[in-house]
Amino acid sequence: MKDIDIYDFDKTIVPFDSGTLFCVYCAVHYPWIILLLPIEAVGAILILLKIISFTSFKKLCFIFVPFIPLDKAVKKFWDKYECRVNKWFYTRKRHAVVISASPDFLLEEIHKRLGFEELICTRHSKKTGMIIGENCRDEEKVKRLYELYDKDSINVVDVYSDSLKHDRPIFSLAGGTCYHIVNGEKKAFEFGKVYAEKK
Repeated sequence: MKDIDIYDFDKTIVPFDSGTLFCVYCAVHYPWIILLLPIEAVGAILILLKIISFTSFKKLCFIFVPFIPLDKAVKKFWDKYECRVNKWFYTRKRHAVVISASPDFLLEEIHKRLGFEELICTRHSKKTGMIIGENCRDEEKVKRLYELYDKDSINVVDVYSDSLKHDRPIFSLAGGTCYHIVNGEKKAFEFGKVYAEKK
């Protein structure tokens, strides 16, 4: 049985939401994509009115992908922001599985640079920017983990995430310690105490 640690990515390994920051970066460096902003604005209104799901909205967020040199943009983005990876991530001791809702086309580059063992994230078409399958968040993170590993072949030790709200499913897997990441700092907590009233 393999001992693993699970990490969220955004606001956990890095102190920002990488998908949102990448959109801003692209708007600055490829300003013609601002012409697509009205479509995304309509999507934002629809999700606020609860007419569409978050996943449907997210499908609109990266519609600019066909209009930029994607691979070049991703590399330049991480050239700028790799330095902001939280230092404690470099001292990890176990097999690291990073599970994120951010796009695969964005995180695959930082996966190579940081050299952690496994990356699970939301699949997107590099041609259209559209989501393929489900958004990798909440219970979907656990589902995707068990698509990669047989449940009986791994022992989840520690789990790290900034989101107590959305990452209860992966925190529930921890056999060791749960770490809530706040402003880049690790704060250990007991799963049963934090979620006792939410069972």
